[in-house]
Amino acid sequence: MARATQTETRDGVELSSLDGPLFDGADATKRDLVDYLDAVAERMLPGLRDRPLSVVRVRPGQEPFMQKNVPKHAPDWIRTTQVWAQASQREVRYALCDDRRTLLWFANQRAVEYHPTLMTLEQVHPSHLVLDLDPPAGDDFGHVVAAAALVRHALDGSGLAGAVKTSGAKGLHVLVPLVDGIGVDDVAAATRALAARAERVDPSVATTAYIREDREGRVFLDSTRSGGATIAAAYSPRVRPGVPVSFPLDWDDLAGVSPADFTVRTAPALLGDTDPWRDRMPAPQPLPADLVAEGHAIPVARVAAMHEGKRRARARRETGEIT
Repeated sequence: MARATQTETRDGVELSSLDGPLFDGADATKRDLVDYLDAVAERMLPGLRDRPLSVVRVRPGQEPFMQKNVPKHAPDWIRTTQVWAQASQREVRYALCDDRRTLLWFANQRAVEYHPTLMTLEQVHPSHLVLDLDPPAGDDFGHVVAAAALVRHALDGSGLAGAVKTSGAKGLHVLVPLVDGIGVDDVAAATRALAARAERVDPSVATTAYIREDREGRVFLDSTRSGGATIAAAYSPRVRPGVPVSFPLDWDDLAGVSPADFTVRTAPALLGDTDPWRDRMPAPQPLPADLVAEGHAIPVARVAAMHEGKRRARARRETGEIT
């Protein structure tokens, strides 16, 4: 059998070095990445369109890196937007991945992961409330599934409905679509309250503790994905062995799967002609006033952790543990 060509053109995008390994340990080629993204483009693009995009790229022999600024060599047909980055005090020129051609161009740049913002260009408010369920290192996926059951219980008790997907790494993402017009601070507060309500159902399973050493082997209910935060898009591959993808699931199916079941090689056949992320996503919802009020009384996790870290450092100095 003749060896497949290393180059080809799709939708006007020249694709090169297709048959080389994607990255060390990927067990996949660049062609596998391109073919996968092309296969899921119509399902993936709605979650990327009109949202400033960060990507994780891999280059042969180099560590993966996050790219926010569009490179100068990018074609002029790629839409971009300028966003002020408060942390770095500079303008960042983000790409907007609105169509198949742009997605294929990113694939050719070895962009494996796709992390859009929670707000579109037309929205000044988050489109979704997001909880990221992050298990301890080396933990069993069943532990995350148990934590997801707590989140589902908290959602039901709050009068909300959400969709769940694998993160593509070792955890799960829960998203609640929101009606437009809910302020960033209120969404962030409601996210904190939802995590706290889930934790209260069974604190032996999950925790809202931001400081890692305080989690004591429990699943972390990360409520910090709000405002200008990003999240791995549904169907996005991840830079992990086997190149798993963030895959939508039904709540009742969580216990019977593993994140490793869904990769750039297996996901297209599992999806067929379906779009489970679209089909399982509830309609946009308002946030209950009591949930928002409860959340505003909960300290912001990063800020609370910073103050607690300083307090602990002072205590260690006073007891002579550190100098």
